Amino acid sequence: MKKIAVFGKPGSGKSTVSKGLAAAIYIPLYQLDSMLYQANGEFVDRAAFDKAHQNILNTDAWIIDGFGPLDAFKQRLDAADTLVYIDLPYRVSYWFVIKRLLKSIVTKPEGWPDGSSVFKGTIASIKTLRRCPQFWNEEFLSQLEQSAQTKTLYVIKSVAALDSFVHQHSERK
Repeated sequence: MKKIAVFGKPGSGKSTVSKGLAAAIYIPLYQLDSMLYQANGEFVDRAAFDKAHQNILNTDAWIIDGFGPLDAFKQRLDAADTLVYIDLPYRVSYWFVIKRLLKSIVTKPEGWPDGSSVFKGTIASIKTLRRCPQFWNEEFLSQLEQSAQTKTLYVIKSVAALDSFVHQHSERK
């Protein structure tokens, strides 16, 4: 595990898993939301994002959490040696998105871009979740399994499996 892509629907626990892995195995963590957005909450220039993303992919070790532009996502899947696909049930993802909003009253969510509105992000996450079945589906999983034959693939489908994955990898310290 040196190049790890962590991905899934909004509100699936990507930031929590990524942060736990980074601390456990001492690999730098890059959260895509922080790379995609400026401090004022606006998108960064696409060319600047592409350059930064490619620079990370060219390093010896990384954990990248998130989805981002589709072509960058595909590059990341190709470059990674380990894929962590968090595929929690939709009702759980919706709950995690709402829970993140409620917790943001007290503290900024993990991996949340500085200057970005959690409320606006919640609305965007809910809209994205509605569209997710078009992408995050059995066909995607089948294609992922086919393309990942030379990689380690973890597919996490429940909160218990998510907790177990984090616990198992944090014990490696």
